[in-house]
Amino acid sequence: MKKIITLVFLVTFGFVNAQEAFKGKGDIKVNVGANLQDGGSGIQGSVDFGLGENFSFGFVANYILGFDNFNGYYHGSSDLYHDAEPDFSDRFDAKARINANLSSVIGVKELDVYPGLSLGLHNFGGHVGGRYFFTDGFGVFTEIGFPIAKYGSNNDPFYHLNNQATFSLGASFNL
Repeated sequence: MKKIITLVFLVTFGFVNAQEAFKGKGDIKVNVGANLQDGGSGIQGSVDFGLGENFSFGFVANYILGFDNFNGYYHGSSDLYHDAEPDFSDRFDAKARINANLSSVIGVKELDVYPGLSLGLHNFGGHVGGRYFFTDGFGVFTEIGFPIAKYGSNNDPFYHLNNQATFSLGASFNL
């Protein structure tokens, strides 16, 4: 019972003392968290710079730490893979991105919902995310990313690692 009361108190305190999630021009947000996807999981880091009341640009990078090794023939190829692991270029992705920050539009200043587009090393894609700030400098974020147009050919068993839907969550910081 003490744990439940403590949890309710912390959640209530967090919502009562919540701060503005996106302030507009000059605002800088940094996100660090886990990246979850089919065939692997890793870390994600991003930074967004506010350009206007509802617009920001930024950069995001993902690195896949845990992955599924591949065994067998890939897409009918004559090459037999035995316990194959992805190389650095299959594990890493970096993207430039733009966001439409909608906190002022939806009328909840503590919650920043941001759809956007990204152009990266492996694909052109989109994302939808949200940030909630408990204090002026600390909050949480979650984000779903998806490819729209993929680069390259599907001749590598690890081609899908950076060309699929991803889910990220973690901490967000206001600089």
